[in-house]
Amino acid sequence: MHYPRNFTSRAAARARGALLAWLSALCLLLAPSASAAADFRREVIYQIVVDRFFDGDPSNNDPPQSAGLYDPARANWRLYWGGDLEGVRQKMDYLAGLGVTAVWISPPVDNVNVATPSGVGDAPAAPYHGYQTRDFKRIEEHFGDGGNSWAAFDNLVAAAHERGIKVVVDFPANHTSNNNSGEYGALYDDGRLLGDYRNDPGGYFHHEKNITDRYGRYHVQYQTLYDLADINQENPSMDAYLKEAARAFQRHGADGFRLDGMKHVTWGWQPSFVNALDSSGGSFVFGEWYLEDPPVRGWWQRLKAFLRSIFSSDAQSSKYVSDPLYRDAVKLVNRGGMSMHNFPLNTATRNVFGPPDAGFRELDTLLGREARDFARRDELVNFIDNHDMPRLLSLADDRHRLHAALAFVLTTPGIPCVYYGTEQYLHDDTAGGTDPYNRPMMNSFSTDTPAYSLISRLSRLRRENPALAYGDLTAREVGDDVYVYERRFFGNVVLVAINKSRDSPYDLRALKTALPPAAYEDYLGGAFGASKIEVTAGAGGENGVAAFRLPPHAVGVWSYREPPTSPRAGAVAPRVAQPGSQVTLTGEGFGQAAGAVLFDETPAQIVSWADGEVKVTVPATGSGAHQLRVVDGAGRSSNPVPFAELSGALVPLTFKVRNVPPLQPGEQLFLVGGGYELGGWRAAWDEAVGPLVSADNAEWLVCASVPASQTLQFKFVKLGADGAVTWEGGQNRIYVAPTAASEARFEWQY
Repeated sequence: MHYPRNFTSRAAARARGALLAWLSALCLLLAPSASAAADFRREVIYQIVVDRFFDGDPSNNDPPQSAGLYDPARANWRLYWGGDLEGVRQKMDYLAGLGVTAVWISPPVDNVNVATPSGVGDAPAAPYHGYQTRDFKRIEEHFGDGGNSWAAFDNLVAAAHERGIKVVVDFPANHTSNNNSGEYGALYDDGRLLGDYRNDPGGYFHHEKNITDRYGRYHVQYQTLYDLADINQENPSMDAYLKEAARAFQRHGADGFRLDGMKHVTWGWQPSFVNALDSSGGSFVFGEWYLEDPPVRGWWQRLKAFLRSIFSSDAQSSKYVSDPLYRDAVKLVNRGGMSMHNFPLNTATRNVFGPPDAGFRELDTLLGREARDFARRDELVNFIDNHDMPRLLSLADDRHRLHAALAFVLTTPGIPCVYYGTEQYLHDDTAGGTDPYNRPMMNSFSTDTPAYSLISRLSRLRRENPALAYGDLTAREVGDDVYVYERRFFGNVVLVAINKSRDSPYDLRALKTALPPAAYEDYLGGAFGASKIEVTAGAGGENGVAAFRLPPHAVGVWSYREPPTSPRAGAVAPRVAQPGSQVTLTGEGFGQAAGAVLFDETPAQIVSWADGEVKVTVPATGSGAHQLRVVDGAGRSSNPVPFAELSGALVPLTFKVRNVPPLQPGEQLFLVGGGYELGGWRAAWDEAVGPLVSADNAEWLVCASVPASQTLQFKFVKLGADGAVTWEGGQNRIYVAPTAASEARFEWQY
């Protein structure tokens, strides 16, 4: 998300652009469609701010419909500088050499066409970042061509797919543009004006004040973020429009989506969005839910926090997950079929490798906490920095620390994401490197930097050794400056050792490992200070490592790949889907001859079979949790992996209820009913739908993704802080779910 104030872009199609669009569409129809692989666990994502990467097509720098928003001198940091989709395409070999397997591009959709005040004197601002949409179904002319055609995007996707690189589209579904200037939030549907914030008879926008409580559930979902026209996703026209726009990107080859401002997009709508994409080809979806450590106010709260830091073994992780909405984020990720940026780990990583130079115990404890909280923490997207925060090198210009942080992010549980230019040590420290100075123009494409080599090697290891994609983490040595940990998936093992001290070596004298007895060369070739290690046999699989010294700034990685003798299931994607949908199981040792995939004990129809990837159609085994197993052609069964079966394709339904009895302190209102979507009649915080929210305590509401056209049974309940349940009276409510986004109003039953 882009947080500062105002920006710009987009306009009328010309004849040449229309012809290009027609030819592009024809080529797309004739070309074979790319298979959208939804499992990203082995990927390395590279985040690109398109305007600041490379100018591959100077002809689109100052297009006529949005003239004057380009600064050829690159002096105004809030105007376009010339980077475009063609520039990304031209650097695809560079990215492939870096080991990138997925590029996340800033929003390529058509943005507003007029300048807006930047808030810095009289300087104008333009939407070079892409977060001020005017048309979700056209490509921004500064990134493509004057006709807003798909040609440049199609060329980029084709070049990426030729090199085995996936394309992730940043999709800003929360808002359009400023509601008080510029184009006043105007939204177009493939060139046809739908309306704007000032003239909104269709109810396409929420008309609320700016967010006043950043931890309030109603506030963050329904109020306005920084004067940006807030889209009403629960409106049936907007629901259909956003899903149609995302499917258009799928048809043009997009493999995944990053949902901008996930925290501010109606939470209950998002599972239906993900389900719509999964039902039309399958895409990995992750979102931006900013989680922070709120300031502790008041002497009593500060005293309690201090006492927890002394007596609680979980205190170090709690400081990174103390955001009041942390549990809501975890719930949406666990049950909604999507993933998110790992902001708690990002904060901890920056604290450990940059100022304030915290100890590794904070990272290790947080990783343990996330392993307990998230059903699949290996789906979380890990990162050091991004377009909304100062780069790590702006916090502390220490390349050794950057190398260590990169090694950590590339080998810890989760999907690593590298911000563009990190491999070139790109940073500008003006104003502390904050926005927009964290988005400099890419100034080098050298393939010889140590960071480039480090990323390339560890990306290759992620593809070679499944321990990095699917393995558990075991800490082997944790100190202030030293962290030694191990990733293990069955017999596949990767051992990582980091010493971030600037001047002190560290002697490892009694290190244990699951690596089999042998001598192991450092996978990084000693380039970052580590050396060969000797592993000797020990008892109970705990082998010993001969004493060795880890120099200052050292990073060492040692790997063992075990040939599988039976199927080993790593993950299923999507992990939430309805009968008839296609899902992909990934792992190793499945064999070349087709066997069977069992949902509990029900066999699934096989779509395709390969040694490390099997595609199947979900059988009707009943709504709720199931275990999937791969059985190879010889009858050998894999380990189980969890899967949640939906009752049917999802549609957003907003439940509203009035005359609710006053809530007691600590009580919250939920909805619970039959089927996975409504919690399976389990009146528990992490499974029931909610909490419901209210603007005035008179009417309470919650948006839920429910199975279209099916009969729902449910009730409203109050849950106390101690887990006590108070059901409303009367019989179970019965309601037939709609076929499109809708709302239903109720009165509390006494």
